[in-house]
Amino acid sequence: MAKLDGLEIVLDFLQGLQPKIVAQIAKNILALNMDPLPADSKKLAGYSDLYRVSIGEYRIVYRFLVDEDLVEVILVGKRNDDEVYKQLKRMLE
Repeated sequence: MAKLDGLEIVLDFLQGLQPKIVAQIAKNILALNMDPLPADSKKLAGYSDLYRVSIGEYRIVYRFLVDEDLVEVILVGKRNDDEVYKQLKRMLE
């Protein structure tokens, strides 16, 4: 079972969202604890160590550090017009 890091990012994002969406995002993040590379995860183009999981119009961007057995949540956001990916690029520059 992998450790989870970056949950404060998730909690900040979840503030004010509808309970159904909060539950879906939380469920998917906790599932990464059990399976850090689920079948529906995709490696992000242009980044050597980042993955994403889709939950409808929301994305969880994370890094899985195999040696440390650690899932590090980098960003959670809404996909509309690729805003989550633009935000990721700004964060990592």
